[in-house]
Amino acid sequence: MDKQNDRPGLEVRRCAFFFDVDGTLAEIQPRPELVFIPPRSLVALEHLHVSQIPVAVISGRPLSQLDDLLSPLCLPAAGVHGAERRTAEGDVQSLSLDLGVLDAIQRELVHACARHSGLSLENKTVAFALHFRLSPELEGTARAIAEDFVRRYGDVLALQPGKCVFELKPRGASKGEVIRTFMREAPFKGQVPVFVGDDLTDEAGFKVVNELGGLTIKVGGGPTEATQRLDSVEAVGAWLESLVSGLLDQPEHSKN
Repeated sequence: MDKQNDRPGLEVRRCAFFFDVDGTLAEIQPRPELVFIPPRSLVALEHLHVSQIPVAVISGRPLSQLDDLLSPLCLPAAGVHGAERRTAEGDVQSLSLDLGVLDAIQRELVHACARHSGLSLENKTVAFALHFRLSPELEGTARAIAEDFVRRYGDVLALQPGKCVFELKPRGASKGEVIRTFMREAPFKGQVPVFVGDDLTDEAGFKVVNELGGLTIKVGGGPTEATQRLDSVEAVGAWLESLVSGLLDQPEHSKN
């Protein structure tokens, strides 16, 4: 039996589900604004949510973008790698950063990226992303710029490499720690955590969920802390639909 490809049957009502977005629920696109979540996955997420199965999204995107992608759903969510968080009750929490310092970083990054037409700078309000997907030959340049800013602003920024992107995120923001926080609160508390992700940014989440005795699923190839795999975003959609189908075989009282 191949541990990396055989996923055990889940008692869905006993689980709490956490999903990354880009590369997991949605295909990665040339530009972030082109990303969309397929209707089949949105329908399945909504079905889980209305069935009172705890579901949250954990992403590098800001909460505002997550809400646009998931509309009309409004799920518990963590944005910017945990720097922003909306609880199941709808309370929004965020790391407090010096706006003056962020403005200075923004101005300097714009100047640095302007020298390289293939680099795209994304301002996430409390974080910044240097995208080089359209010019992969600029990976070394993007890394050097990001590492320089982390050296100079290391008290507020941390480097997070990803797929064709280097992110400058708030120091202390972690997908793993934000999942741990969710798991201390209702309706996640007492459930078995399940985290699905695809990128280096998700490895901290895999590690924490493994520590909590949950199930971790990596989408695609590459080394990982995750214990299981799904081949693609399309496979994630099919798996979500299988979770919904599984609810029909699990009466509501099985959660207790």
